[in-house]
Amino acid sequence: MIGYTKPQKNARYTPDFVIHNTDGELNKSLIVETKGRFLTQDRAKMLLVKAQHPDLDIRFVFSNSKQRISKQSKTTYAMWCEKNGFLYADETIPKEWLDEQRRRN
Repeated sequence: MIGYTKPQKNARYTPDFVIHNTDGELNKSLIVETKGRFLTQDRAKMLLVKAQHPDLDIRFVFSNSKQRISKQSKTTYAMWCEKNGFLYADETIPKEWLDEQRRRN
């Protein structure tokens, strides 16, 4: 688990997948979040985790990155990721991400 602080309280974030490097250090691992729906509270949580752990490599795999974050917004999940500095993919973890992690090891 990865600790992070919500305003006024401590909370915990458990990643969907962690692809560890050979020495098991979390800050050298690839953290993958899989999302169908990416709700407001999920987006806020991920921004807090990233701000408090800037050394973590957190990436998203969406069922559809072109989906809008809400009916009222023109912003898609992909656009949100790009704006906030997260890498993302659709449906599966890209082979390139896994190859990159192997090269880190």
